[in-house]
Amino acid sequence: MKLRDKNPALILVDVQNAFLNEEYWGGNRNNKDAEIICGKILNKWRKLNLPIFHIRHSSTNPKSLLHEQNPGFEFNKNVIPKNNEQVITKNVNSAFIETNLKEQLDQLSITTVVIVGITTNHCVSTTTRMAGNYGYKTYLISDATATFDRTGVNGEKFDSEIIHQTTLANLNEEFATVFDSEKLLEEL
Repeated sequence: MKLRDKNPALILVDVQNAFLNEEYWGGNRNNKDAEIICGKILNKWRKLNLPIFHIRHSSTNPKSLLHEQNPGFEFNKNVIPKNNEQVITKNVNSAFIETNLKEQLDQLSITTVVIVGITTNHCVSTTTRMAGNYGYKTYLISDATATFDRTGVNGEKFDSEIIHQTTLANLNEEFATVFDSEKLLEEL
């Protein structure tokens, strides 16, 4: 059975312009093509007429690049929602908290979700963990997400690619099945 036969929902997490500003988020962003890959996946979903959910982060801090009054709040040009696609706005790390995402998925009898977006170790990870905990068959697409360098509690610097890979390793086979976009497109 192909993945498309399971009526999978695509959940695009925070693919917003704010994440093009590397320095604001810690610098040294890995996977600079994540939004392009998200766009390719989105186009395939549209061709297959499968459910799509665009999640966007709306920071409550007016100085944040993700505040609704800042241009960073806007969706990236590669994933602009179309009129019939659901847009859900959140202001915490999970797309499930204080939103109606779960209710919408359940109303559509969706049991399989595919997650892409930014950043790997924050909103993508949190949403993936919750999807897995809610019992959805969850797929996370490794090359359709990205992150930035992080500073540790003792001031040490952690490289974005290490953060990305360890986050994926933590999620794989516990909360989700992790694979790349090439395998996803083959499975569809």
